[in-house]
Amino acid sequence: MSGNALTHDWPQPVEILNPAGVSPFVLTCEHASNHMPKEYAALGLPEAELRRHIAWDIGAADVTRHLSQLLDAPAFLSGYSRLLIDLNRPLVAPSSIPAISETTRIAANEAISADERMRRADLMFHPFHDTVSEHLDQRRDDGRPAIIIAVHSFTPVFKGFARPWHAGILFSHSEASGQALVKALGRDPDLVVAANEPYVITREEDYTVPVHGEDRGLDAVLIEIRQDLLETPEGCALWARRLHAALASAFSG
Repeated sequence: MSGNALTHDWPQPVEILNPAGVSPFVLTCEHASNHMPKEYAALGLPEAELRRHIAWDIGAADVTRHLSQLLDAPAFLSGYSRLLIDLNRPLVAPSSIPAISETTRIAANEAISADERMRRADLMFHPFHDTVSEHLDQRRDDGRPAIIIAVHSFTPVFKGFARPWHAGILFSHSEASGQALVKALGRDPDLVVAANEPYVITREEDYTVPVHGEDRGLDAVLIEIRQDLLETPEGCALWARRLHAALASAFSG
């Protein structure tokens, strides 16, 4: 990519929806896209691999778009595949630019140079998070509240383990809000919802909740939805409606 020119092959690193939305919620979707510019030659992976979870969070972008409309909330969606650089990992984490994802070897990421690491950070990571930071700074200056909601999805089976949860709510410092959201979603008797499953938030392996949330003293939770529930537009819309209702209930106080 030359200069700052944007092309279909090199789109904006962050898609901004509804920046003037009046909701206190600020939505992020760090794994919204599986896009890779042609120069990366799919990192040597077959096309089928780029459609898997290792390249993006299936369904998460559609849920985020619906939820942004339902809540009248701003949303920030990634423009590139997590295999190039993971926007929800600190740059110093080994999983920032993964050499293996689940059980898939990413050979093209195994020995990249420091310059290439910096290039990916400059083109994809920093623009995304700088944009989120600027939005949060403006809300602070305007005296407007902000509650960070990161939207993700997870695989039904991970390394042979069938995950029983329909959704998980991940949190660290925001325990009261996280537990309230678990309770609100869990009122549906057909849903299995758990706190801090299938992952946990750590500063070593997570970025959005610790940096945009905790470091600012803001409530911040990460929502994980099982991907087989998001395979259709109807499924994504249904989960957006569920989250809309649950968020309203959990944060009504």
